[in-house]
Amino acid sequence: MGNNMATHNKYKSLLFFIRKFKVIEPVPPQDLEEAFSKFTGGESHMSVEQLHRFMVEHQGEKHYTLSDSEKVFEKVLQERKTCQETVKVDHNREHEIALDELFRFLLHNDFNAPLKAQVHHDMGAPLSHYFIYTGHNSYLTGNQLSSDCSKEPIIKALKRGVRIIELDLWPTCKKDDIKVDHGWTLTNPVSVVKCLECIKEYGFVASQYPVIITIEDHLTTDLRAKFAEMVTQIFGEVLYYPGEECLIEFPSPESLKNRIIISTKPPRERFESNQIKDNSNSPLLNESESSEEESFGNASPNSSRNEVETEDTQNDSDPDEGSISASEYDQKPYLECSPDYKRIITIRNRKLKGCLKEKLRTEGEVRRLSWSENTLEKASESHGTDILRFTQKNILRVYPSAMRVKSTNFKPHIGWMYGAQMVAFNMQGHGKSLWLMQGMFRANGGCGYVKKPQILMQKHQCGNEFDPTRIQSVKKKTLKVKVYMGHGWSSDFSPTYFDKFSPPDFFTKIRIIGMPGDVAKNKTKVIMDNWFPVWNEEFEFSLSVPELALLLIQVKDKDQGKDDFAGQTCLPVSELKHGFRSVPLYNKKGEKFKSVKLLMRFQLE
Repeated sequence: MGNNMATHNKYKSLLFFIRKFKVIEPVPPQDLEEAFSKFTGGESHMSVEQLHRFMVEHQGEKHYTLSDSEKVFEKVLQERKTCQETVKVDHNREHEIALDELFRFLLHNDFNAPLKAQVHHDMGAPLSHYFIYTGHNSYLTGNQLSSDCSKEPIIKALKRGVRIIELDLWPTCKKDDIKVDHGWTLTNPVSVVKCLECIKEYGFVASQYPVIITIEDHLTTDLRAKFAEMVTQIFGEVLYYPGEECLIEFPSPESLKNRIIISTKPPRERFESNQIKDNSNSPLLNESESSEEESFGNASPNSSRNEVETEDTQNDSDPDEGSISASEYDQKPYLECSPDYKRIITIRNRKLKGCLKEKLRTEGEVRRLSWSENTLEKASESHGTDILRFTQKNILRVYPSAMRVKSTNFKPHIGWMYGAQMVAFNMQGHGKSLWLMQGMFRANGGCGYVKKPQILMQKHQCGNEFDPTRIQSVKKKTLKVKVYMGHGWSSDFSPTYFDKFSPPDFFTKIRIIGMPGDVAKNKTKVIMDNWFPVWNEEFEFSLSVPELALLLIQVKDKDQGKDDFAGQTCLPVSELKHGFRSVPLYNKKGEKFKSVKLLMRFQLE
């Protein structure tokens, strides 16, 4: 890198002739040359003090110290010793760095990443103030119908920083033990003990902040008591629960560091008088809430209706939601079932009966609702501001539609822009939607908790509420993105991976995903027959809510038919570091390539 000497790629043509393609590795872009000259006063080398000024003033590293700059120098000097190009070093310049050396440093994403690596959000607010990295059917290895249930997807998710793990609990064939399974499908079950033990072992490898286990409960009363005993024995003091007291505010992620908490509906409670039935016939109001929509039935294949408590047999029924009227919720004493099981539940899943506005009541104890993506979409059309008010204090979980049997995912912004904290995803369902989820949770040091923007937490007067579906009248910000060049494909891929008879023809696609009024896309020109494409193209995007905007970057190889995938990444716009940045790219599964990266520049003003 930084070498102007040309080499050649050789490819066989269809007629067995050898075609040669000149290869020139990239040199520092003109913008970097100009910045280098500015901070060195036109000199050919940069001192440690000048590097410090460059990092603070140009790169926006406000907390960068002179000691940090000295460490950069040490790294550059170590590389210099092994670099054949600089064997002959001017001893008068041995404690200064040249432009090429600064260029090489800026391409190290370990030292010059586009995002902060540390947790920097306020972590002392209630859990309802955060978006949380949420898994859906976390135990499945593949599709929703016939894949295996295993602890391995749970381990993989936890290592990636996922903070919410979902377990579907069913009685075993003999009804004397508990299995984790996707009910009424051909999936193979896994032991609940294995799942709980792997959560304990790997829960805090990627992040110290709390792991939440959401339970889809199909158990008998006796098995609920057994499960309560299991989790208290396996997790010990790591398990947090408030006991019998009702929470009027959720605890904070900071207060729950290295703790595990349970979220599900309390066991069905029988009132001293007969339950009052809800006669509402509205399809929207009776729609279930929970991935329980995808249980393909309300009882275990191995369980009778007398032994397993189930909800109403509606098409979208929800075994994970309690359902009582608002008046009963406030007034009726009730008899407990499985009190030990109820005691371990921290985030209680409750659905009030009545109209949708009643379901979204915010008075009283805090609770959780679970809605399918379809339910949220319908509800938001007429009750968007009620949903926003609900999520300021309570928790809303949104999960994929039952039709997504191949474990695909929906666009997560449908949940985030209404403040939904738990947007549940199939982590095995690779694709653009999962890339967006991974991009959002690269924010805040990748700890799995991202503080919601203030615009979603403000208290508004009637008629003056924030409406996510409208282009906002707030003063917009401008994001400038410049794509200089790409590097590393020749190291990570074979010469004929993209094209059999020539080097690849790379171009970059840039998209903004966010509020409806902020969505935009653009792309660079195609650089033909080059493993080291240089684009030098800048794009501008106008953003009303940059805190919810994601920058999706894809590199592709242009083909006559379908373009070949060559890498992707997704970055939270509000967290982008300014200046020249090395941006690593990932494969379709979200695994980082060893060498492939882009040199880019960001500016948000």
